[in-house]
Amino acid sequence: MSQVKESIEVDVPVTTAYDQWTQFESFPEFMDAIQRIEQRTDTLTHWVTKIAGVEREFDAEITEQVPDQKVAWVTVGGGTEQSGLVTFRRIDPAHTEVTLMMDFDPDGMSENIGDTLGFVDRQVKGDLWRFKHFIEDRGPATGQWRGQVPRHAHS
Repeated sequence: MSQVKESIEVDVPVTTAYDQWTQFESFPEFMDAIQRIEQRTDTLTHWVTKIAGVEREFDAEITEQVPDQKVAWVTVGGGTEQSGLVTFRRIDPAHTEVTLMMDFDPDGMSENIGDTLGFVDRQVKGDLWRFKHFIEDRGPATGQWRGQVPRHAHS
């Protein structure tokens, strides 16, 4: 397993940053590797990604979600193995620190080489930078989901 952790400060209130992050279907607008995300239920999403020319499809389950604080997920159904946590920390009324932590299992030679070269670190850093500009340029979030998902172990 490999791990990546990156943080960025965004010039929006914590609620705005959190609300935008819950709009998973908008991720392709600021995450380069994401081709499409479909929100299937409140806790299940279907992802189509393309990284270093390799296309993957997988499902991810939200394992914990606390409004204005965090969203945690894990992939389900085999194939891509990944889990992550994004946290939101209020710096002041107009600024938020967004931290993204991911654990992933590089699959195949191209992903292992990409991992060794820090490709995933650069990808995550770039995605957070694009998220910052996406939300700061928009002002309000494109939507919100304020529901809570209590922490549970993935079965």
